[in-house]
Amino acid sequence: MSAIILDVLPIFILILIGWVIVRSGLMASNVGEALSEFVFKIAVPLLLFRTIAEADFHGASPFRLWIVYFSGVAITWTAGHIAATRLFGRDERIGVLAGVSSAFANNIFIGLPLVERTVGDEGLVALSILLAVHLPVMMVAGTVLMEHAERKIAGKSDRSMVLVLRQIAVNLVRNPLVIGLAAGMAMHLSGLTMPTTVATVVGQIAGIAGPAALISLGMALERYGVSGNLGIASVTSTLKLLLLPGCVWAASHLLGLSPEWTAAIVLTSSVPTGVNAWLIANRFGVGHSLAASTITVTTALGAITVSLWAYFLGA
Repeated sequence: MSAIILDVLPIFILILIGWVIVRSGLMASNVGEALSEFVFKIAVPLLLFRTIAEADFHGASPFRLWIVYFSGVAITWTAGHIAATRLFGRDERIGVLAGVSSAFANNIFIGLPLVERTVGDEGLVALSILLAVHLPVMMVAGTVLMEHAERKIAGKSDRSMVLVLRQIAVNLVRNPLVIGLAAGMAMHLSGLTMPTTVATVVGQIAGIAGPAALISLGMALERYGVSGNLGIASVTSTLKLLLLPGCVWAASHLLGLSPEWTAAIVLTSSVPTGVNAWLIANRFGVGHSLAASTITVTTALGAITVSLWAYFLGA
């Protein structure tokens, strides 16, 4: 257990460092925003590009991995929605936000460095395969369900699904993560290799993706905090940290994923809630405090729960 803590604890110490930097006034929060933009637009896309370009998939099909992960997401999202609407009596929009907050793991800023550190290259391959569809699936589901909830409350008919999907598709095509994954897959399929100098530069930038992502996330946490809805936030946090990885682990064994792939997707499903929950809340102007509180609570407790999951998995 002590070895696992030594693997997991640095992840959350880097987040804490970012939070202290802003909290102490050493740097302004907008510096963290700039660092986050660098991570999202350059460092992580290059990490995904290199991982996919150099990966050995051993002929494995990605479909079992996707089924395993998203079956856990579906169960957890539904549980969060039901808890908010039935247990706490909130409207459908808060129900959607509760589902998103319960099931949207921070796979980029925490999952990637965690899996790289604890599982290694084989784990990164599995996570990259997941990331190829994770953002599109989650954002499409969140947007469609939120728009449906808004129109249901307002008594209006739903907007054309074609228009919704077209808008999301345009955003995804421009997404640096999607571009990095697609470019890596193109190089992998072509059989080409990067020149030594290019590979060195890409490797150096990709190498700082994890630490930079964690520090920038810590700097952003000052913006969120715990701002109400503690009852629902406690439930969504519990679902995120315990139910989602539990469901993913069970599905992994039912469908026979390899130990490395199982460890990778269970660990990434166990990380705190991603900032995308806040972005969806901000986009629709509802549920800000619930999303913010869930992000903060899961991040605060994540070092303990992730360590327990890593111990359980023998990672």
